[in-house]
Amino acid sequence: MPSLSLGNWASSSIRKHLFGEESASIKELCEMTMNSDGEYSSLLLAERILNAFEKLGDKQRGEFFQILNNDYDLDIEALKEAVGQYEKNPDARRLDKLTWTAEPRRQELLRRLNLAPEGTRRLVKIRESLLKHIKQAPELGRTDMDFRHLFSAWFNRGFLLMQHIDWTTPAHILEKIIAYEAVHEIGSWRELRRRLEPEDRHCYAFFHPSMEDEPLVFVSVALTDSVPSTIADVLDNERKEIAPEDASCAIFYSISNCHSGLAGVSFGNFLIKQVATSLKQRFPQLKKFVTISPAPGFRPWLQHQSIENPEIATIIEQCKNKPDEKTQLRLSQLAASYYLEQKNPRNEPLDPVARFHLKNGAFLDRINPLADPSEKGQNQSFGLMVNYVYDLTKVEENHEAYMKDHQVVCSNLVRKLLTR
Repeated sequence: MPSLSLGNWASSSIRKHLFGEESASIKELCEMTMNSDGEYSSLLLAERILNAFEKLGDKQRGEFFQILNNDYDLDIEALKEAVGQYEKNPDARRLDKLTWTAEPRRQELLRRLNLAPEGTRRLVKIRESLLKHIKQAPELGRTDMDFRHLFSAWFNRGFLLMQHIDWTTPAHILEKIIAYEAVHEIGSWRELRRRLEPEDRHCYAFFHPSMEDEPLVFVSVALTDSVPSTIADVLDNERKEIAPEDASCAIFYSISNCHSGLAGVSFGNFLIKQVATSLKQRFPQLKKFVTISPAPGFRPWLQHQSIENPEIATIIEQCKNKPDEKTQLRLSQLAASYYLEQKNPRNEPLDPVARFHLKNGAFLDRINPLADPSEKGQNQSFGLMVNYVYDLTKVEENHEAYMKDHQVVCSNLVRKLLTR
């Protein structure tokens, strides 16, 4: 066993802490971890810290995050000195010193916590708690930046494994598909079976080696002979199945991120493109890769506009019942304005789903009123949904257009709605 090398700490006292013979606060355990240069001692301390965190109440967790934020932040004076030394003589040794000093201490602490059994999974849960506390303590955003920085490296696309999910997938993973479905609720095992077992239905998920029984994100795909204008075209229990070889379209009708602790760590875009490429290789006759997507911000935007616009207020009232064709057209025109003209402070489209697909290189193809009659669909957008098209020959071009100036690439059909 490697010896416990703990600097100036009293080794007998530390050994007692390591093996649980004495109690220590989570703050003390963190300092011990940072002062430990032994791999075995670091692992034991990391496990004790994670165990201690999981027993904390909400208030105590907030206090722990403040410790990370303040006690493990950048040492500004040390950084200034390292910059000055590197300016005088930019050699490798001083660069290493500067690089180390420019990193908040909490990054190294998080790396050491990751050594514990199930460390990565447990750190994802810790960040989930952190994101809740940021709402009341925005200054904790500094700590969150370090979580995001590390997670972006640990969950790099090169480490992710794509797996096909079907009815033969182990039950404990299927249970999580039911639990994590975020777009169209799966109400029963029978309903899940209808989405997985038919040959014209597919589901793919990304997994990480350190969380091999936890899907990170999954996408559900329907193979069809036409582009759907309603979600019922995909999920109707009485729909007619088709042979995959007869399909001309692959419809991405749901994509769900499974862990709020990984918010902001993007891998859903890689999954859609990889699934599209995989399906095209398997079924070369497929011509279109399209979504049927919700518009979660549309109704709130309409309601805000109605405060000063009586016409929109009237349309909202009409939409609470089944709107006539004239109202549906006006709703589509307003949706075109919402998608093409309305921007957030960062000059991006207001709608979060639009930002996701447009950034991935898709283009807005069609606006479909009355597409989702569910309660959730009504609350989000009065049932309106949209189709985004992934043209595999143009996704990079569209991605560049969006990233350069947040241009919303769309079809002429959508563009014409603005001129009516």
